[in-house]
Amino acid sequence: MPAARPSRSRKILNTATVVVLLAASGYLTVALRKDQEQKAPAVQAITDKPVLSSATLGAQTGAQTWERLSGPARSVLRDAKGQVLGTFTDGARTATLTGPSRTFSEPANTKSRVITDSWVRLMPQKWKAGAEQAQWFKDWFKKYFGSEEDDLFAYAFQYVQGAPVKKDENGVPYAGDARFGPINPGGSIGNDLRKEQSDFFDYLGIPYTFRDGTTMQPEKERYRAIDCSGFVRTVFGFRGRYPLAVSDTKGDGLPRTANGIARSHEGVTVIPLQGAAPWYTRPTQIDLLQPGDLVIFKLDSRTGQRLDHIGIYLGNDTDGHKIFISSREEVDGPTIGDKGGTSRLDGNGYYASTFRTARRL
Repeated sequence: MPAARPSRSRKILNTATVVVLLAASGYLTVALRKDQEQKAPAVQAITDKPVLSSATLGAQTGAQTWERLSGPARSVLRDAKGQVLGTFTDGARTATLTGPSRTFSEPANTKSRVITDSWVRLMPQKWKAGAEQAQWFKDWFKKYFGSEEDDLFAYAFQYVQGAPVKKDENGVPYAGDARFGPINPGGSIGNDLRKEQSDFFDYLGIPYTFRDGTTMQPEKERYRAIDCSGFVRTVFGFRGRYPLAVSDTKGDGLPRTANGIARSHEGVTVIPLQGAAPWYTRPTQIDLLQPGDLVIFKLDSRTGQRLDHIGIYLGNDTDGHKIFISSREEVDGPTIGDKGGTSRLDGNGYYASTFRTARRL
């Protein structure tokens, strides 16, 4: 016996139901997309142009002046109006150039926004007094002053929550939302919830051969993960091409851990350790910090005399607080967020009270 045909009213009802479901699905998709967009990091939202371009600067003979300052020893380039165009520190390769204003934010984890005209780049050589006369510097400055090519800050925000994946010509993802590390079976929230020791080659998931010939193999469970010092090594080393050491004691270049970097001879000390080990004391003067400096902390009594956390100083946020970015377990990756402690060096918060020293690479 043939099946009974559905009635006209039932057909209309079914059609209406499908239309409603499709409309609801479309609405949820749009709402989800908007929610994701709101949480996505605002990376390099450029809002204006530099006061002078490199071409303009070169054309204004005698308009720029060089000034020598101490504490630390550095050279500052100013324009005819006295505005700072660049700061170059003796013994360091990190230079801070004035350029187009940008906004960096991370809506998923904080309301803080950093609006800055500082562009932090690595020079091909360490700075010394008089280097402004060297051809290598003239060529480098002409290329990068006023440039909107990605700098160290841009690299750093390419690993925060929601950052899109970027792949190289071989299809290897070299940037994008990074984790801190795999879950630690014996850990808990606030107590080693995630494993440390994830370096840049773990994030990449490919072997990496260092300059001394040592090849390190990534661990599968650490794929797309970088701990605090691994994040710094990713930004300055893998992306910025600053030389990297295999470990704190093997190889030449930036050491593997926060403690190794703090006690190394790489770059210059901006804020020295003060007080007695193992806790030392909080610095009383932090205005010497410059965007791009590495800020180092003492968080955990179990690490003995070792300093155990590191981040990158960004400058002031729109509320006037001194903000840094670092990779940590509470957010499961790089962040300027508020989980596990607000990312501020001023005030009496968790990170402000445990801040100990700073280096300029």
